[in-house]
Amino acid sequence: MRMAGVFSDLLEFALPQRCPGCGAAAESERLLCDACRDRIPPFAGALCARCLALGRDPTPCVRHAGFAVRAPWLYDERAALLVHALKYAERPGLAAALGEVMARALPPGYRPDLVIPVPLHRVRRRERGYNQAALLAASLAAAIGAPMIEDALTRVRPTAAQARLGPAARRANMAGAFRLAHPDAWAGRTVLVIDDVLTTGATLEACLATLRAGATPPQRRPADASALVLAWAQ
Repeated sequence: MRMAGVFSDLLEFALPQRCPGCGAAAESERLLCDACRDRIPPFAGALCARCLALGRDPTPCVRHAGFAVRAPWLYDERAALLVHALKYAERPGLAAALGEVMARALPPGYRPDLVIPVPLHRVRRRERGYNQAALLAASLAAAIGAPMIEDALTRVRPTAAQARLGPAARRANMAGAFRLAHPDAWAGRTVLVIDDVLTTGATLEACLATLRAGATPPQRRPADASALVLAWAQ
């Protein structure tokens, strides 16, 4: 165990948890107080991972069928605190409550046959110690009673960090980055892909395209594949 992690755990035990958004008391496993969480802008709709067109669920874009993405929140400074803590501040426990938030963004009665996370490359997974998308997917799957397959997609090559890249560079960065495992598992099934934040849509576009292209011939493809994220960064 790293000493930084031990020190962080000791501080969390010894000191009262304060909301980084306003300084009020907050539960450790939630990070933000209820008031700050309630101020995160809701997003009750769907959009296209390929062109970011907004539209009606379940087909937000008539030009690019099969690339629908849903999200419960818009990405603001409060949502950023949660995402950064989950990804970079060794707070994997936040995923439990956040997965439940994501579940509430799904249409009434919708229950996918399979839930799968966007994968990390093994090098980044080893550095971080966990895949935040897999933690969110596990929490969501438990909340809706659906099975999760963590290794359904694999990232076959390391990719540059997306945060500093523009839209075209992000798509080039993701080209050929994913491979479909268990190609026989998807025939006729409804699949939901999970990630933390949607920005340009490049990562989810690549994942959803891989699900369709990798499951060939056509009769082995999923009946439907869409995505769900915690927040959309407009």
